[in-house]
Amino acid sequence: MSWFTRFEKEWLRPSLFFGNNPISLIGGALTSASALTLVGFWVVDIFGHGGSTNPYIGIIFDLCLPAIFVLGLLLIPIGMWLRHRHLVALDRLPAVYPKIDFADPIFRHGVNFVVVATFINFVIVGTASYRGVAYMDTPNFCGQGCHVMAPEWKAYGVASHSGVACTECHVAPGVPGYVHAKMNGTRQLLMVIFHNYPQPIMPGDRLPPASATCLNCHNPDRSIGDKLLVKTSYGDDEKNAVSRTLIVMHIGGRNQFGKLSGIHGAHLGHIEFVATDSHRQTINFVSKRNDDGSATDFNSGSTSGTITGQRHEMDCIDCHNRPAHSFDTPEDALNKDMAAGTPSASLLFVHKQGLVLIRASYTSAEEATAKITGGLEGFYRSQYPDIWNSQRVQVEQAANALVLIYNQNVFPFMKVTWGTHPNNIGHSAALTGGCMRCHDGSHTAKNGTSITNDCSMCHNLVAVDEPNPKQLADIGLQ
Repeated sequence: MSWFTRFEKEWLRPSLFFGNNPISLIGGALTSASALTLVGFWVVDIFGHGGSTNPYIGIIFDLCLPAIFVLGLLLIPIGMWLRHRHLVALDRLPAVYPKIDFADPIFRHGVNFVVVATFINFVIVGTASYRGVAYMDTPNFCGQGCHVMAPEWKAYGVASHSGVACTECHVAPGVPGYVHAKMNGTRQLLMVIFHNYPQPIMPGDRLPPASATCLNCHNPDRSIGDKLLVKTSYGDDEKNAVSRTLIVMHIGGRNQFGKLSGIHGAHLGHIEFVATDSHRQTINFVSKRNDDGSATDFNSGSTSGTITGQRHEMDCIDCHNRPAHSFDTPEDALNKDMAAGTPSASLLFVHKQGLVLIRASYTSAEEATAKITGGLEGFYRSQYPDIWNSQRVQVEQAANALVLIYNQNVFPFMKVTWGTHPNNIGHSAALTGGCMRCHDGSHTAKNGTSITNDCSMCHNLVAVDEPNPKQLADIGLQ
C-alpha cells in the first residue's frame, strides 16, 4: 500500500466524513472567505493604489479578519469532534469510511455547501471590510468612535479645518506613512481597550511633518503681506465696557522677486531647536543656518554648559500647533461670543460674572452645566431682579452660551482644562509662550546677538484698548 493510499484511507476519508457537518462546513467557509479578503487587500495595498491610509485600518486587517480566520479554523475540528461523539453514542461509526467520490450525493452536497457558503461569506466579509475602512476614513469615526477623543472632536468641529478629513493631516503619504499609521492606530486601540491611554492626550512627536500633509494645500512661499487684526474685549465693570485693539500683522512670505519678509519670511530658512519638554513649550537652544552656509547658535539665558537633547527641524506646526484642534482662553472665548451678541453686553456685569463661572472647577460636564446655569440665573435673580424680570430670555441665552464655551474647551474626564493645550500663534498678555519661547530676548549667540524680541518685526499696534478707534471709522468698519 502506497503512502498516498494509506493517507487517503486513514486520514483524508475520515476527515472529510467527520467534517461533513454544518459547524465544520461553516468554519471552512469563514476561513476561506476571510483568507480571500485578506489576500485581496494585501494585493491592492502592495501592487495597487486603492489602499486606505486610515490609521485604524489595522483594526480590521490585523485583528478582525485574522480573528474570523482563526474562528473558522477552530470551528472545523469542533464540528468534527461533535459529529464523532454523536456517532459513537449511537454506535454508528462506519467500519470503512466512504471514498472520495463526486458521484456520492452526500459528498457532493457537502462540497457544494462549502463553495456556496464561501462565496456568500466572501461577499459579506469583503463588503463589511470595505465599508468598515470607508467609515474609519471619516472624521465621525476618529472623533466619536473613541470617547477619549471628545476634546479634539469638539475643537475640530469649530475649527477652520473642519471640512478636512483627519487622515489628511495625521497620516503621511506612501508606504512608510501607511505602516506607521496602521501600527499607531492598532496601538491606540489596545490602549483604549485596556484603559491605558494618557489623560490628557497630547500630540507629542507622532504627527507627520508639514511637508507631507499641510503643504499639500498651503504654500509657505506665498507672499501674504500684512493683515489687519481687530480684537474686541469687554471689561469687568458694570457696563461691560467694550474696547478694541487694532494690530497689523506682518505675515509676509516670499514675493515675486524672491525677497523674504514678515513672519513667514523670517522662518523659511533652516532652523533647528532643542526643547526641554516633549510638548516643545520650553526651548533652550536655537540654531539658524545663514545664507553663506554657516550656522548661528543661540542659547537661552537659563542654559549653561553643553546643550543636550534631540534637535528638531523647525516646522510649520511648531507655531501652527493647533490648526484643527484649537482651544481658547476663557477671556478670548467669552469676548468672541459677546462680540457676536451672546451673552448680551446689556446684561450688567455679565462679562465679570461669566468669567467667574467658566473658570471655576467642576468634576463633570453635567455639574458644570447645572452650576453655570444656576449661578448666572441666581446672580441676576438675587442681585438684579429688574433685569431678571425684564431680560430673562437674554439671561438664559447667556447661560447657554457660557455652558457651550465651557463644554468646548474643558473636559474634566480627560483632564483637559484651560491652558492644557496652548496655542503657539502669538503670545499672552504676560509675554509668555508661543512666539516668546524663542523671541524672549534671552536666546543669545556667542557674538552677543540675540533672537530679536522687537514686537514691530511681527506686528504694529495701531490702537490699543480704545472704545472707538478712529482708524476703524476711517476704513469704514465702524
